[in-house]
Amino acid sequence: MHKIVTIVGARPQFIKASALSRALQQSGIPEVLVHTGQHFDDNMAEVFFREMEIPAPACNLAIHSLTHGAMTGRMMEEIEKVLLEQKPSAVVVYGDTNSTLAGALAAAKLHIPVAHVEAGLRSFNMRMPEEINRILTDRISSWLFCPTETSVANLRNEGFGHFPATIHLSGDVMYDVALHYSRISAEKSGIMKQLRLHGRPFALVTLHRQENTDDLARLSQITGALNDLSRTLDIVLPLHPRTYKVMETNGIRLHFTPISPVGYFDMVELLTHCSFVMSDSGGVQKEAFFFRKHCLVLRDETEWTELTDLGYNFLVGANPEKIVARAHEVALMHRSFTETPYGDGTAAEKITDILKSTL
Repeated sequence: MHKIVTIVGARPQFIKASALSRALQQSGIPEVLVHTGQHFDDNMAEVFFREMEIPAPACNLAIHSLTHGAMTGRMMEEIEKVLLEQKPSAVVVYGDTNSTLAGALAAAKLHIPVAHVEAGLRSFNMRMPEEINRILTDRISSWLFCPTETSVANLRNEGFGHFPATIHLSGDVMYDVALHYSRISAEKSGIMKQLRLHGRPFALVTLHRQENTDDLARLSQITGALNDLSRTLDIVLPLHPRTYKVMETNGIRLHFTPISPVGYFDMVELLTHCSFVMSDSGGVQKEAFFFRKHCLVLRDETEWTELTDLGYNFLVGANPEKIVARAHEVALMHRSFTETPYGDGTAAEKITDILKSTL
């Protein structure tokens, strides 16, 4: 019997894994889930396994709070031990974190084929650790499951058609997840009542990416814009632990009260009811679109160019004037959100069928 080992370590990967784990289980393919521990506190990790009914990890490597090199190296060492014990037919990795690269490298060196879910994304900014992780993971993967036509084109342009890998336009598993859990989120979440937000316009904000948190000038500019907007608009900011630590250490103050990180059902409810979104997260940029909300992208570039090309998302970087001006604009926008650049909500089934037929 073929067996798959799945490597996850960060919030977006838990979300993506919920769709594919369900499809693998329904198809009868055994899966062993390995949690690297990259996101380690309850609000950033364990709550997702509980809420989303993801199989409990077979092991938690508890590797976190290290430099990029140290973290990736430690993860590779421990993942290799698991793979030697489990002897899987394939390893599945998601996205672009250190956990992604460590899992792919450990598997490739043991000659275990790698399936990269969310392959082909490019920001074309090599200063981003995520860009390095995704490029290297793509290069050593056997199956490249691309969420969009743009990601397929990126791989073709880089010559991946000549490499020993297969490229598949699968659609986006995060869209599968959004469709599945949006049907039950209102029953599972009390966040709207807890924050007393019913009937009140508010902007949903997430802020965690290293290019913003490690650059105090950018972080100060973004938080300054949020403080400005908070005078006339409610801001809901589930504050990432790393962002909180940087702000606390450097005396950066908010003029509104952020909230603790939230679980997926709470996030779905916030996305459903907010007026618009501001985020530096790749996943939240898409989730905003799934829930028919415009998003101000707090970065200078984005991997999800489909959404900026379609006029749903707007690159504002860390420019306070641009953030504030665009926020006032999008608060009044009403669009159809009829396009489907991320597939039809069956990406996990397509990926499972391909793996099952080729293992």
